[in-house]
Amino acid sequence: MQVEIITIGDEILIGQIVDTNSAWMATELNKAGFEVVQITSVHDSEKQITDALESALERAEVVLFTGGIGPTKDDITKLTLCRYFGAELVFDAGVYANIENLLKNRMRAMNELTKTQAMVPDKAVIISNPIGTAPITWFNKDGKVVVSMPGVPYEMKRAMEFEIIPRLQKQFQPQAIIHKTLLVAGYPESALALKIADWENALPEQIHLAYLPHFNIVKLRLSAAQDDFVSTKNEIDRQITLLKVILGNAVIAEEDIVLEELVGRHLKAAGKTLATAESCTGGHIAHRITTIAGSSAYFRGSVIAYSNEIKSRLLGVDEQVINRHGAVSEEVVREMALGVADKLSADYVIATSGIAGPDGGTDEKPVGTVWIAVGTKDSLVSRKFQFSLDRQLNIERTTQTALLMLMQIANSE
Repeated sequence: MQVEIITIGDEILIGQIVDTNSAWMATELNKAGFEVVQITSVHDSEKQITDALESALERAEVVLFTGGIGPTKDDITKLTLCRYFGAELVFDAGVYANIENLLKNRMRAMNELTKTQAMVPDKAVIISNPIGTAPITWFNKDGKVVVSMPGVPYEMKRAMEFEIIPRLQKQFQPQAIIHKTLLVAGYPESALALKIADWENALPEQIHLAYLPHFNIVKLRLSAAQDDFVSTKNEIDRQITLLKVILGNAVIAEEDIVLEELVGRHLKAAGKTLATAESCTGGHIAHRITTIAGSSAYFRGSVIAYSNEIKSRLLGVDEQVINRHGAVSEEVVREMALGVADKLSADYVIATSGIAGPDGGTDEKPVGTVWIAVGTKDSLVSRKFQFSLDRQLNIERTTQTALLMLMQIANSE
């Protein structure tokens, strides 16, 4: 069962907002047994919406629209779909009552534009939207389904979870779509492909392998879509067992998980704590760690020691060491790590100091030079890295590398 997603809005195409709706929808549809074959973004243009719909219906049994159904003139999806399906707009008392109730709860008055939301296509099934003024419309065409939903993420998510996916599962017979992801560290993508080439070449025809590299980690995703869920899952599990024999400890997780959550699980299970002393990463490591619910159980805190004065005053880094070796040095980053371990009484520490760029580099220490220290007060590992010329990329790569170093050190103990 194939689905296409079409997002509508000039704001997506000019980069004003990022289309997060499609990624979320694709994930949930896969879980429910529906394969997303294409995702398309189009302008608020009747011709582009119509062309995209006609093209999508050639590929997929279900087309899901998000966006363009507000009350203002730039939102034209509803009128476009009316014309396409030869429908007329008619007043829907149920939708109007829902809008009245929403506005009352929000202490807002009804206006002429909002009233137009109660005008709906007479050839569509109208699905209530209890958390928004724009209703969801469901069209059937020659055994295929076209659905139009709001672009507001929380409205779309509720509609998908409670209405659209259950209705699709009832109308169609979805397949068992299985994805299994392994996180592999220590191999560049090409080296990993060579390492597992024989295993990959021997994979059963129904199992597909994808390489997803991301900052010192390669995600290997095995996917299959079959009617027999149990046998498919068993075969994927068997292949993963064979792969783990080849890769050994390079497999650091058997699920699609971010490093900060993996680190957090280990710390929590071991009853250990972590603190960070960050210069070039500016608190990004602490941010990543604290995005995980329950991180207060193991994360002590962070000192963002961006200036040399703070490195000395709060972390106890010797000023003479800074003057002699520079802030971006092994000596300084190790003293930062020991200082934050002492100040915040943490079992494990991460410290970073580097030249994020785009300026500040020298011939001796060009932009992208980073020192990272990770470990405990008694066993500290420090390493120098040369990353890129891009500031944000340097911050991201330093953060990812530091978390991976911590994971590897913690696993070895």
